[in-house]
Amino acid sequence: MKTFFNHQVIHWNKAESVSLNRPIIVEEPLSIRVQGKPYSVIMRTPGDEIAHVAGFCLAEGIIETPDDYTSLAFCDGSDTNVVTITLNQSRQKKIAGPLDKRGFISQTSCGICGKEVVSDIYNAIAPLSDKTKIDIKMGPNCIDKLSSQQPLHHKTHASHAAALFGADESLLSAAEDVGRHNAVDKAIGKLFLKRKLSLAAILILSSRISYELVLKAARARIPIILAISRPTLLAVELASKLNITLACLARGTGLYVFCNAQRLKF
Repeated sequence: MKTFFNHQVIHWNKAESVSLNRPIIVEEPLSIRVQGKPYSVIMRTPGDEIAHVAGFCLAEGIIETPDDYTSLAFCDGSDTNVVTITLNQSRQKKIAGPLDKRGFISQTSCGICGKEVVSDIYNAIAPLSDKTKIDIKMGPNCIDKLSSQQPLHHKTHASHAAALFGADESLLSAAEDVGRHNAVDKAIGKLFLKRKLSLAAILILSSRISYELVLKAARARIPIILAISRPTLLAVELASKLNITLACLARGTGLYVFCNAQRLKF
């Protein structure tokens, strides 16, 4: 599997808009099976799958030494997104409880791919409307304001941040966390508890845009995501289907707009 693909973007450099190609990292699901049963699905960039699963299972407490499993291999050939680990009888008895655990996604078929993930989510969540329109100049302005909402990052240089803005460029909420997903959940949760989530038009991220963050925005009905780093290919595919605008800072100046540019007034 490839680890990145070139994707056509619109580069707005504050003077003009031009179309060009930029590489975006691949994000694909990796299904982990223990004793032939689905255990968890994790999102990753393809490569080193066997080592990845070994490290994951060690962290989960499924194995402690290489002697705890009898096989650790791809489900069907080497070009797959499913890896199965088979434990020896002694280890099975020791971790009977943890083996009952189920991850945040369960998959029962081999050949799981990003298209299946996008299709499943698209069938469960309605695409967003085009009601929200903003001046593209607001993008860099909102991203610039994120730094003032990162006191923990300025101290530790180890946290991510997320902020929500209204269509009038007003800051509605912000949050920091060691996990980027947690920061988004906190920022959205603050508005949700105040019953003001419907005011959110723009989600600003200190990190790259992964498909999970697009999903969070979709569930919160936030139509525009802007980030400091680029999105993954799966994030772009999902945002395209759900009609969410994705853009990030361009090297040098301006923004790269990856999909649904109709909401941005150039």
